[in-house]
Amino acid sequence: MTERIYRLTEAGRAAWESQDESVPADYRRILWTIDIQGEGRIAKTLARLYSPELLEEWLSEMEQIGLIERVEPAQAQAGGVSPRRPHRTFALDQAQLEAAKVAGSSLASTGAYLSVDRFRFRPLLMKPAADTVILIVEDDPDQLALADLRVSMAGYKVRAARSVRDFLQSLVDEGAPDLLLLDVMLPDGDGFEVLSKMRRHQTLGSLPIVMLTARTEPGDIGRGLALGADGYITKPYTKNILAEIIKRVLKPEG
Repeated sequence: MTERIYRLTEAGRAAWESQDESVPADYRRILWTIDIQGEGRIAKTLARLYSPELLEEWLSEMEQIGLIERVEPAQAQAGGVSPRRPHRTFALDQAQLEAAKVAGSSLASTGAYLSVDRFRFRPLLMKPAADTVILIVEDDPDQLALADLRVSMAGYKVRAARSVRDFLQSLVDEGAPDLLLLDVMLPDGDGFEVLSKMRRHQTLGSLPIVMLTARTEPGDIGRGLALGADGYITKPYTKNILAEIIKRVLKPEG
C-alpha cells in the first residue's frame, strides 16, 4: 500500500490557529485535526466527515498552496516531522481512496450538469485564462473563499459579490464579467430569479452563467437549466469539476 503522510507547514498552523477566513472552514478543520489529534486517529476522524474523493482533492489543494507538506514515511518514523509537534502527522492510505472512488464518466455522476445547446455555437472567448474574469456571487464566507481559491488555481481572475445588490453594483462599477458563478440562496434575493432576469436583459442576456449551489434536488437542477443556466454544479464539488465546467462553457481558444 502506498501511504502519504502529511504535516502542517507554519502557514498551515497559522491559518487554523488564527481562524483565517480566507482559508475555507473545512480546510481549517482538517489542519486542526492534523495538528492536534496525532497519527493513527486522523484518517478515521475525517472519514466520518468527508468522502474519500473530496478529502483527497482537498489535501492535494492544501499541499499545492503550502498549508501542508508531505513527509517520507522513514522521516515520520524517525520523529522528524515537525520542529514543534514531531508526531502529529496525517497518514492517508492511497489504496483505500482508489477503492472508494465511484466510477462514472458522465458529468451528472459528479454533481455537475451542462446545457450544451446553450453554448454549442457560442464564439470562442478570444483571451487567455489569466485575462478571463469570473464573478462569484456567494454570501457564505467559507464557500466564497473556496470558490475564489479554486477559480484562482484554475488561472482565472476573480471578482466577488456577497449579495444581489453587490452583484448589480459590480456590473455598474466594473462591467460584465466573462462568466458568472451564481449561488441560489442569497440574503437579498433568489439566484433563480437573478438568472431569469439576466436572460431577459437586452445586453447581458448571453452572459455565460453557471449555478453553484447546495440545491441538489432534480427539480432545482431542471429549473436552473430551463431558466437558461449554461451549467449547474452542486456542492460539494471538486476543483477539477469546477475548472472543467468553466472551460467547457467558455470554450477558450487552445
